[in-house]
Amino acid sequence: MADQYAQSGEDKRPTEIPVIRWEEPPEGPVLVLLDQTRLPAEEVELVCTDASALVEAIRSLAVRGAPVLGIAGAYGVALAAARGFDVDDAATALAGARPTAVNLSVGVDRARSAYAAALARDGGERQAAGAALAAARQLHREDAEASARMAAHGLALLDELLPGGGHRVLTHCNTGSLVSGGEGTAFAVALAAHRVGRLRRLWVDETRPLLQGARLTAYEAARTGMAYTLLTDNAAGSLFAAGEVDAVLIGADRIAADGSVANKVGSYPLAVLARYHHVPFVVVAPVTTVDPETPDGAAIEVEQRPGSEVTELTAPQVQSAGAGGGGIPVAPLGTQAYNPAFDITPPELVTAIVTEEGVVSPVTAEALAELCARSPQATTG
Repeated sequence: MADQYAQSGEDKRPTEIPVIRWEEPPEGPVLVLLDQTRLPAEEVELVCTDASALVEAIRSLAVRGAPVLGIAGAYGVALAAARGFDVDDAATALAGARPTAVNLSVGVDRARSAYAAALARDGGERQAAGAALAAARQLHREDAEASARMAAHGLALLDELLPGGGHRVLTHCNTGSLVSGGEGTAFAVALAAHRVGRLRRLWVDETRPLLQGARLTAYEAARTGMAYTLLTDNAAGSLFAAGEVDAVLIGADRIAADGSVANKVGSYPLAVLARYHHVPFVVVAPVTTVDPETPDGAAIEVEQRPGSEVTELTAPQVQSAGAGGGGIPVAPLGTQAYNPAFDITPPELVTAIVTEEGVVSPVTAEALAELCARSPQATTG
C-alpha cells in the first residue's frame, strides 16, 4: 500500500465536486477520493491502492455520507478484485467499516455479487473483476440519477407545504455533492429551491462534534451561491421560537422498516423542536437507505465514535493522529465523552420521507414498503 496525497485540480464548475473516481494509471488501478477531513481549508485528494486504505478512509471520515459510502464500498470490492486481493476478505472489512449506514453494505454486496456471478459463469478472475467494476460504475450512475429525482420530488413537496416560496430551511450535517454521485439528498432539494428563486435562507447547523455543517455544508452552500447562515446546534431552538424556520431538511444513514430514521446525532432534537413549532420535518434519502431487515429504530446499531472527537479540537488542515486524538485539548485530561455518531428519530416525528421513487407521508411501515417495492434498487437484506 502506497497511498499519497495530491492537490486536486482547479478546472471544475462551481457545483461539481469530484468526490470519488476510479483511475487506471500504469502502475495499477486506484480509487481517488476527495479527502473531506481537509475541507474547507484545502481540496486534497487521497489515492487508495487497496481496500484496506479505503477502509481507513471510511473510518477516518475522509469519505462519508450514506449514498457515497455505498459507491465507495462497491469500488473497494472492484479494487480488491482488480489488484488480486481476496475479494471476500475485502468485502467483509469494507462492510464493517461503519455499521450504521446501510448503503455501505448494499454497495459492497452488489459488487461482490457481480464478481461472484461472473466468476461462476466463466471462471476468469479478470472478467469477474470487470464485472465488479461495472457494478460499481452502474451504482454510481444510479445514485446521480436518484439525486436529481429526489431534488425534484423534494422541491414539489416544499412548494406544497409552503406555497409562495421564500423558504427558510434548516439542515443538519452534510447532504450535498460530498455525499453523493450527484448533487446530494436534502441539500439537493435546497439547491433546487435556490435555483428557482424560492430559497430565502439556508440555516446550517455546525453539527457537533465533527462540524460537518460548518466545514462541509457551508463550503457547498458558498460554492453554489446560496444565502446561508451558520449556527451552533444549540441555537436552533431560538430560531424556531423566533419563527425563522419554515422547514427542516435532513438526510439519513439508515431508515428502518417502520420509518425510524438514523441520522447524524442532533437530528432527533430538531424533530422534537419541529413538531412543537408545527414545522415540517422532512427526510431525503435514496431507497437504498431503507433497510427492511431492520424492523425499528431500536434495532439500528448506532456507531460510537472516539471520545477525543469531543474532548479535543482538530483544525481541518492539520492531519489527525487517528482515533487516539492529536488535537487541542478542550476538556481536562481523562474526561470521559459520550459520542454517538447518530441518533434515531421515530416515524411519528417525520413529516415525510422523500426518495427518488416519490414521497411517503404520513410515514408508516406499509407506505414505506409499498414505495420500496416499486424500486429495483431497494435493499433486500
